[in-house]
Amino acid sequence: MTDQRTFLITGAGRGLGLALTTAALAAGHRVAATTRTGEGAVQHERLVTYALDVRDRDACRAVVRRVADDFGGVDVLINNAGYGLVGAIEELTESEVRKLLDTDLLGPMWLTQAAVPVMRAQRTGHIVQISSVGGVGAMPFFGLYNAAKWGLEGFSEALAGEVAPFGVRVTIAEVGAMDTEWATGSMRFSAPVTEYDEGRKQILGVSEVPWVTEPGVTAGDGASPAEIADRLLQHITAPADGRLRLMLGDDAPGQIATVMQRRHDEYSLDPRFVVG
Repeated sequence: MTDQRTFLITGAGRGLGLALTTAALAAGHRVAATTRTGEGAVQHERLVTYALDVRDRDACRAVVRRVADDFGGVDVLINNAGYGLVGAIEELTESEVRKLLDTDLLGPMWLTQAAVPVMRAQRTGHIVQISSVGGVGAMPFFGLYNAAKWGLEGFSEALAGEVAPFGVRVTIAEVGAMDTEWATGSMRFSAPVTEYDEGRKQILGVSEVPWVTEPGVTAGDGASPAEIADRLLQHITAPADGRLRLMLGDDAPGQIATVMQRRHDEYSLDPRFVVG
């Protein structure tokens, strides 16, 4: 193909990362996939899998250098690795906070820092940050995850303005409900404080955590990872349309609209707030 690109995709062992890897390969691209162990879920002549703990800044830089050397450059970086955690703010331990922020916020930061010099030298590239509708609004008991995604969106918006003169694009992918193990087998839980049990029941539908699931059980709701991956790949390979944020999933526009309307209404209580 004439527009073959090199993708670097983190968290590629399952879920959306695996779907993105599969979609990129099916479209004829080359893929450098990272997992914690270096073992991939698929094999392909245009796929190389690397071991990477995204919390390790030096390791992130080393992997980007290896990919650039092995493939002759990096055209698309997709920062997908991450996980969720259920816990009221009061319940969070220091270890839980640092581990999640190291993975969901600083991991993308380190990989972005490593990829930008490569793309700047190429005068082309595309950095895709996998965010969530939780990067726009916040939900009780997911505050730490929200904090990580809000931080990801904040530095990525600044980044977009910084690297545009070098021909580098940035996309923040705000994903809605998706049928993966993110909410079941991949979810982490803080030790519960009983005073929050009623709030958990009202908001999450369960008062006891962790909720118990069988291996392989998925959330059973939302778009499939393959659907999200195909839509994102279409955006990546299409001509730039000026968008920084891309909503993915049928429920994402409605959820985001609700959050933005609520925020607009709150700001409008101050008569000095004028839009337009």
